[in-house]
Amino acid sequence: MYALLETIDSPEQLRKLERKQLPELARQLRAFLIESVAQTGGHLSSNLGVVELTIALHYVYDTPDDRLVWDVGHQTYPHKILTGRREAMNTLRKPSGIAGFPRRSESEYDTFGTGHSSTSISAALGMAVAAQQQGLERRAVAIIGDGAMTAGMAFEALNNAGAMDANLLVILNDNDMSISPNVGALNNYLARLLSGKLYDRMWRSGEKVLRTMPPVLEFAKRAEEHVKGMMTPGTLFEEFGFNYIGPIDGHDLDTLVATLHNIRQLQGPQFLHVVTQKGHGYQPAEDNPGKYHGVGKFDPSNGDSVGASSKKTYTQVFGEWLVDMADQDQRLVGITPAMCDGSGLNDFAEKYPERFFDVGIAEQHALTFAAGMACDGLKPVVAIYSTFLQRAYDQLIHDIALQNLPVVFAIDRAGLVGADGPTHAGSFDLSYLRCIPNMVVMTPSDENECRQMLYTAYQHNGPSAVRYPRGSGAGVAITEEMTALPLGRGLIRREGKKVAILAFGSMVSPALQAAESLDATVADMRFVKPLDLDLIRDLAGKHELIVTIEENVIGGGAGAAVMEALQDMDMTVETLCLGLPDTFIEHGVHETMLANCGLNSEGIIASIEKKLT
Repeated sequence: MYALLETIDSPEQLRKLERKQLPELARQLRAFLIESVAQTGGHLSSNLGVVELTIALHYVYDTPDDRLVWDVGHQTYPHKILTGRREAMNTLRKPSGIAGFPRRSESEYDTFGTGHSSTSISAALGMAVAAQQQGLERRAVAIIGDGAMTAGMAFEALNNAGAMDANLLVILNDNDMSISPNVGALNNYLARLLSGKLYDRMWRSGEKVLRTMPPVLEFAKRAEEHVKGMMTPGTLFEEFGFNYIGPIDGHDLDTLVATLHNIRQLQGPQFLHVVTQKGHGYQPAEDNPGKYHGVGKFDPSNGDSVGASSKKTYTQVFGEWLVDMADQDQRLVGITPAMCDGSGLNDFAEKYPERFFDVGIAEQHALTFAAGMACDGLKPVVAIYSTFLQRAYDQLIHDIALQNLPVVFAIDRAGLVGADGPTHAGSFDLSYLRCIPNMVVMTPSDENECRQMLYTAYQHNGPSAVRYPRGSGAGVAITEEMTALPLGRGLIRREGKKVAILAFGSMVSPALQAAESLDATVADMRFVKPLDLDLIRDLAGKHELIVTIEENVIGGGAGAAVMEALQDMDMTVETLCLGLPDTFIEHGVHETMLANCGLNSEGIIASIEKKLT
């Protein structure tokens, strides 16, 4: 079934194939990809869309000497398969297996580690300049999607690159038909023509002659722009200083190989516009590319999920709360930076489309946009992953907190995120949020508490955050009625002796399990900021050991806040802070990852008993 694919363990072997063999290789690679991801889960639609482009890039460019930088990196499974990791695909996103994103430590072909969007052009430009500085003919290629191109960082890099003479190729993988739908024979022909040496030599020679006649040179440049602008949508990229080529069919291997071969001979910044289809070649993914963007295990014969949990996720709890809250208050608006489905906004977007704003991959803009709305009477709710909020930290401080604006942050994927690994782990938000003045920070311990905290945040007249983990909770019943919690007040969940465990959010459940063995007191602290100082004082006065536990790095986190509070109150008591260690934690199974960090009930018991001895 995979006879040709199994002969390819490196791009060097790929480049020995005849060009006429490449379509069959693409067919086998696509079939292998579907079968593999069905067994492991992972990203599917985006990878199916770049099969031909990946083959063409490794066929034309001298990788790994030539540098390929994949934006975001969730479309690099074909790249991994062709660069010696085919046999390891059954370990994808598993403990000690290969990562779901490019990693420099994993392969010399992974030239830049990515997981967040819109970094590829900056990184590839840096590599192109490094080659230039060292006098090398090495080429650098950035492959970026039309979604990632919405981020300001991408345009900053384009602006910088266009002013340089580095040998950089930016490939726009337009998989949403959002820029130009007119892909066909004429466009493919034009792309080959405009990327060819003859056109390049003619233009450079003409420019040389016309330099002696500046008005004529300017007229010629404008004429070229107008002619190309009538046939292509590249005027914007030409203005940045790139030679624009395309759009071309990203599933036409002959055109891809010919065009890339021509471009590799050109000097200076080049821009190739390629149109692909997400999920190409697999009907379920073609019909619903969003559903198959990130998948669990599924039946490849029909695309049906296998072993999906029936429990309600925190994301679903948020989505339902948002609709219910919007029913009550017409001032509510929902904002997300390109994560409508992932953040649970689909129902809200369908019911209240005029109050839903997907701003694209533009986290900084999302926050300042929300700030502007809050200034003029609206009630913005920003749905964002913990790891993506990091990208808008200045806007959080300067535009929202400093002005004490009532913006609610629904922070998904807090804590460890299992198979997605360190690029997507929300390990730092408690640390970077609690140090900001005016912020209220809440950590729900179950689904119902999450709903009530979201309502509490919405009623608060200032910036507030509710951070909750990926996946489902304990499965507790959710109260439809919404009640605001007393600000900065925790709750005793179990009375015990000697040891008091102050647990935050997702750690309440394992803390309660551990407490049964230890006969310890457990407090669901609920608020990281403001802290329940009265509760901390009371517990410290009655117990020999105060233990804090959080699914966040220990440094600067909730436990550190408790230690600071004890110091301010001049209270002397034995303390123990448990949380994520000072390292980036590799991908794996969430429960196992917590256990490895000592954050399951057994680990908590072991740490406390060790402290008591």
